[in-house]
Amino acid sequence: MKLLRIGPAGEEVPAAVGDDGRVFALTGLTTDIDGAFLASGGIDRVRAALAAGELPPIDPAGLRIGAPVARPGKVVCIGLNYRDHAEETGAAIPTRPVVFMKDPSTVVGPHDRVLIPRGSVKTDWEVELAVVVGRRARYLDSPDQALAHVAGFAISNDVSEREFQLEYSAQWDLGKSCETFNPLGPWLVTPDEAGDVQALGLRLAVNGETRQDGNTKNMIFDVAHIVWYLSQYMVLNPGDVINTGTPAGVALGLPGNPYLRAGDTVELAVDGLGSQRQTFSHA
Repeated sequence: MKLLRIGPAGEEVPAAVGDDGRVFALTGLTTDIDGAFLASGGIDRVRAALAAGELPPIDPAGLRIGAPVARPGKVVCIGLNYRDHAEETGAAIPTRPVVFMKDPSTVVGPHDRVLIPRGSVKTDWEVELAVVVGRRARYLDSPDQALAHVAGFAISNDVSEREFQLEYSAQWDLGKSCETFNPLGPWLVTPDEAGDVQALGLRLAVNGETRQDGNTKNMIFDVAHIVWYLSQYMVLNPGDVINTGTPAGVALGLPGNPYLRAGDTVELAVDGLGSQRQTFSHA
């Protein structure tokens, strides 16, 4: 099943995509797709209502698509999680996941405008598989338990400002938490529909030129390991988002470092999870 949120920013309507591709409003089931909805068995309620034909259809044509999860409690990111990306940036291959946090307010819709920060000269792109937590995860015993705590998956663009990230501070927060720096969506795709998330192609193009073309099979630490690992150090709550890393092809690692400029368009896709398109402009 695919869940989404449609409408102007701050006024999104929760919806689901049926097997026939039609979109249905989640009227009467929930006011939003958020942590409380996921924690209370919301996905199962939607699935049952869809099967019973109880949801009203809506026409999404021309309407903005928001991030598929409202108000994530936190966005946890895994850095350098593809060997080729670590190599292109000159970093050592991690022996444990590299963990950093991103301001949850960076999360915007998959086609929303992304702002290049004032003073930025090194704004970069990163296509990633995002994990959305569906059940509270705390000190999981093993990675085998991890996927039972996942509500679904989405596309994430972990936009980064490399000068802020790597040159202004010993930590990465400044270059990761600028406004609009985490387009998410278009859908939250449940695990049964997403299939094998360790065999998904990820692609990104800038102004029509392919920059990234990777596959989740090449992750150093897979999704189950990441969720288990994080649960040893923090409580993962329903609605939290985990960005799982990016493959090679970012501007930081390319010849000439072709960082983003105002007017550039970035297009992203992940197998089975849809696509995104953003135009960048000055803040």
